[in-house]
Amino acid sequence: MSHTYDLNTIVKSDHLFLISGPCVVESRDIMMRTAEKLKETTTKLGVPFVFKSSFMKDNRSSLKYYHGPGLADGLAILQEIKEQFNVPVLSDVHYPEQVNEAARVLDIIQIPAYLCMQSSLVVEAAKTGKYINLKHGQFLSPQNMMKPVEKVESTGNKNILLTERGYTFGYNDLVVDPRAFFDLGRIGYPVIFDLTHSIRRYGIPSADPAGGLREYLPTLARSGVAAGINGLFIEAHPKPEEALCDAASQMYTQDVEEFLKPLLELHSVIKKYM
Repeated sequence: MSHTYDLNTIVKSDHLFLISGPCVVESRDIMMRTAEKLKETTTKLGVPFVFKSSFMKDNRSSLKYYHGPGLADGLAILQEIKEQFNVPVLSDVHYPEQVNEAARVLDIIQIPAYLCMQSSLVVEAAKTGKYINLKHGQFLSPQNMMKPVEKVESTGNKNILLTERGYTFGYNDLVVDPRAFFDLGRIGYPVIFDLTHSIRRYGIPSADPAGGLREYLPTLARSGVAAGINGLFIEAHPKPEEALCDAASQMYTQDVEEFLKPLLELHSVIKKYM
């Protein structure tokens, strides 16, 4: 099936774009309902939209937690969403041997934050020529994100996105430093703010209501948009409290529209001065 969306237009336009979907691929019903609602919302608001969900989460803190359906089953659902809703899809890869199969479906290949310095993984993903979303490692200064960028560029691929998601600060806490948006922007590629991961409280199970600080979402989102980011990354779910991953930090799909409205207004003001 041919697709009418133009990914270059989405990521390089003056419009604030949205990357959103459940943290990890769950049942087909949940995935399709989420994609339908997010497509409806973004179409109504005129927001370019990329659907995101992980076919595998290999960094769960316990083997008892849900890790996703795996490569084949996860990609099959993402392919169906891509075709039915005519949206680009994004998921992350953890190992070089996953890359080629993932690239047959994904429009954007994401490198997880904790793997952003893994040379073999980054280079293998970059060789596909696909857009590479480099999640900023919580352990790196924003300036040092130039290093994984250079690894992607070494393959001749300059389809790069940089995503901020906070810094490890003390024990089990993340802090967002707005200076990072400026520093990442100076590298020369679109900057995205992973909003919902930045409010996770590590060390607390994601199903525990204390595992996410949703009250900070509006303040953090405004800081990112005011700093000139290009896109927002918001994990969303019809019933986050029942989500199989990051239950305490995902946003309700029905809340996304009203959450985005003031941010779009702010962005329209800010872009006049950027």
